[in-house]
Amino acid sequence: MKRLWCILYILIHFTVKAQGLFPINEIKYVDSLQFRTGSHVDVISKADAYFHLSDYYKNTDSILSKKYLQSGKQLGTQDRFTAAVYYYYEGLYYQDLNKDKATVSFRKAIAKLSEFKSQKADSYLSLCWYNYGILQKNKEGYPFLIKTMLEKSIPTVEKYGDTKILGFLYTQLALMLTYNAEFEKAGYYNEKAIHILEKKAPHSTELFYAYLNTNSNYCYQAKCSMGKQFLDKAGKMVRPYPESSSNTFYYYNLALYFIGQQEHIQVLQTIEKGLSYARKYNQRLLMQMFYFHKYDTYKKIKRYKEAKSLLEEILAEKTLARDLNNRKTIYSHLSSINEIMGNPGEALIWEKKYSKLNDSLNAENIKLEINKLETRFNASEKEKKIAYLNAEKNQKEMEVNQKNSYLWVLSLILLLFLSLLIFLFIIYRKNKKLSEQKEINLQQKIEDIKQKEELALTKAILEGEERERERVAKDLHDGLGGMLAGVKINLSTWSSNQLDPEQHQDFYKILNQLDNSVTELRHVARNLMPESLLKFGLETALSDLCEFYGRKDLEIYFEPLNIEKNLALAVQLNIYRIVQELLANAVKHAEATNILLQCSQSGESFLITIEDNGKGFDKDIENTTKNMGLRNLKNRVNYLKGKMEVSSDSQGTTINIELNIDGE
Repeated sequence: MKRLWCILYILIHFTVKAQGLFPINEIKYVDSLQFRTGSHVDVISKADAYFHLSDYYKNTDSILSKKYLQSGKQLGTQDRFTAAVYYYYEGLYYQDLNKDKATVSFRKAIAKLSEFKSQKADSYLSLCWYNYGILQKNKEGYPFLIKTMLEKSIPTVEKYGDTKILGFLYTQLALMLTYNAEFEKAGYYNEKAIHILEKKAPHSTELFYAYLNTNSNYCYQAKCSMGKQFLDKAGKMVRPYPESSSNTFYYYNLALYFIGQQEHIQVLQTIEKGLSYARKYNQRLLMQMFYFHKYDTYKKIKRYKEAKSLLEEILAEKTLARDLNNRKTIYSHLSSINEIMGNPGEALIWEKKYSKLNDSLNAENIKLEINKLETRFNASEKEKKIAYLNAEKNQKEMEVNQKNSYLWVLSLILLLFLSLLIFLFIIYRKNKKLSEQKEINLQQKIEDIKQKEELALTKAILEGEERERERVAKDLHDGLGGMLAGVKINLSTWSSNQLDPEQHQDFYKILNQLDNSVTELRHVARNLMPESLLKFGLETALSDLCEFYGRKDLEIYFEPLNIEKNLALAVQLNIYRIVQELLANAVKHAEATNILLQCSQSGESFLITIEDNGKGFDKDIENTTKNMGLRNLKNRVNYLKGKMEVSSDSQGTTINIELNIDGE
């Protein structure tokens, strides 16, 4: 009897778990999916929600389930991954309706999902293999299903570590082992599943079923008291949700516990509670299983008439009887219960049906064995024919190989000759390139020498020019400037004592002109050798230079950035002269009202940009010998190994200069 319970229990769980598990709080789960389909989320998320709704409704409303499935398919057509996932849910939809269609769908899903390399794709792939194995179980048997799980389904997700799907698959593997009376191995995988799920998904439906499977494994070993703790944990999980369809499975396992404890009254009470949920959620197979256990309990307490009626009802409903082995078992029990009730004629009728079906199944098994033997024989004959054809093929290949050997020898000789020609040609080209390269290198050296000489000449000219500027500046400032300043002081002292400012205005006017001359002399001296550059550095000197060139009708904006104070004085002086020449040209010729000067330092580069809104100039002037300002500017830029770009039109002029300040 326990063996029969085990068979039927496995059928239930394969039917349910092959379809996918739903959260225990189903109302919240369905509401969440419905909200996603109506909200403004992306189409991929909507398609996923439609797929899950299709899976949820396929047992209770197949039309609505098909509608959701098609909606998800339409939304996912533009995404390859979603299109592949569609075939997985199509397989779930047809799993009970049309097993052949479901098999084709799972094969398509496996082929398409194998093209993706991600954890999500592999999770779906492992479930596809698992469901495909379930569909093939009736044809290939449980060894095929277990092999598929151990070689395909579980390894696909095992490489990602402990995940919820891996815990689920361990639970299902344990269930198959329980069916095959491998209780110790089943306990091992149930323990692994619980360890993973309690850590990764402590409130999941997967953990709920892991607890129930562990309880049932102990019940089938007549150790119900050991499984009770897991049954209680499952009950604690489902108790807050009295509207959940998972209650059906809890009460089914509770009934198994009471059956093992021989508490018949509790068995019947528990079965009635479970039947109320099974009817509510149209769980037909579970209803029949409850009826079967109810029959068995009636038989134990000798309520034979009620037991017989239940068996006949189970047989008429056909959910369990659809499987021939289950039908054979029901025939056997109907024969037995009629014999107990004193109905030998009816018992004989059921016994004949049992024998006929048993003989039919045996004949079918014999037929299958004959087909296997025939297949092996045909395979052997084909192998002999293939061996004969291979021998003929090998003989012809030997003849062809001999002919090919002569061709190979001739080809090798031609190849060696051709290689020699190519080698000589390469040497010729290489020598020619070497001679050309030598000539290029010689020209390059000549150019380098000319450039160095030009730079040396430019350096000498610029240094001589700066020395002369410095000498003249000192003479003007210290000599003539000092003398004029002394004259101004003496005249100011004398006039304050001897002259009346109101009567001698002409004298004071001449005194002011002298004062202006001294100021102008100082400006000239500063231009020749900027004092602020020597005392405060380049940034301050450039700022003073901008102020000097400023006018009422001319605004000069100076923007310095990262200008270091430790630049070599010669470099600072050259940069100052370049900026001075740029400002002077803009002020004298551009007729601008705004000038923007930007100076920045970045490592070994110094960047100067000046923009004005003046009238611009003809760029051909750059190449004329008359434009001494631009020529001097280019000489200083070349001296600092820099480059200059000029852009000018009627809207204004922009000059960009990049200088190399390394090693100066």
